[in-house]
Amino acid sequence: MAIYAIGDVQGCFDELMALLDKINFDTRNDQLWFAGDLVNRGPKSLQTLRFVKDLGDAAVTVLGNHDLHMIAIAQGLREQTCKDNISDVLNAPDRNELFNWVRKLSLLHHDERLGYTMVHAGLPPQWDLAMAQSCAAEVEAVLQADDYPLFISQMYGDEPDCWPVDLSGVDRWRFIINSFTRLRFCDAEGRLVLSEKGAPGSQAKGIFPWFDVPGRRSAEMKIIFGHWSTLGQHGQLDQHGLYALDTGCIWGGSLTAMRLDCKKPEWVNIQCKAQCDFSEK
Repeated sequence: MAIYAIGDVQGCFDELMALLDKINFDTRNDQLWFAGDLVNRGPKSLQTLRFVKDLGDAAVTVLGNHDLHMIAIAQGLREQTCKDNISDVLNAPDRNELFNWVRKLSLLHHDERLGYTMVHAGLPPQWDLAMAQSCAAEVEAVLQADDYPLFISQMYGDEPDCWPVDLSGVDRWRFIINSFTRLRFCDAEGRLVLSEKGAPGSQAKGIFPWFDVPGRRSAEMKIIFGHWSTLGQHGQLDQHGLYALDTGCIWGGSLTAMRLDCKKPEWVNIQCKAQCDFSEK
């Protein structure tokens, strides 16, 4: 059995199929881990969603910010803009089935045997594995409840940016969502700095990539994540137990898979044909 983790697909279905051909993926024996952002901006979000959903137990997927944004648009809680390329999903006859499947995805996946933990964006420095798992389960329960649109309507925003132990309710859930799906940078005190979106080195003084914050409690974990297409070559972080899988497919880069069931991770890439015209990453 081969197990591969795959970075942000974002509707690049043709590239995903080419990547799976390259790794000789077998739905009967192999498993895929998807690091979130299955949809949006690429040309074939609907085909991507249907394919991954139909994989059943052969796929493990965590929620990304674009996946949650699609749910917000579908519920009429967020306006669709020219940057949102999900009309094929919104107009699909099976849209409700797909949306319900997406909102019931996990925020974190941990495999005790392999020793890997997968999230879409990152972990705040105050969280160890147990805290991250607890926070993920808390918000997953909110998203899977019948009244989930109430939280989705209050999900957007950059505050609160810190993690006091007494944080509760919607503020607590928003911090958790932002950590798992939007995080790139923190300050030295561990506050989320969501306004910084560039490559490491572009940030203001005193701001660190989330994984470089001094005293990070998840430092001993092996963390797979996507979300950060400007981070640079994934291999630069391997020695630190960090595996960055978003290699900018939708921006003219590549779609990346990493094999997990080996003594040393093995990387496979497919150059992408699709390229987004938007300037913001």
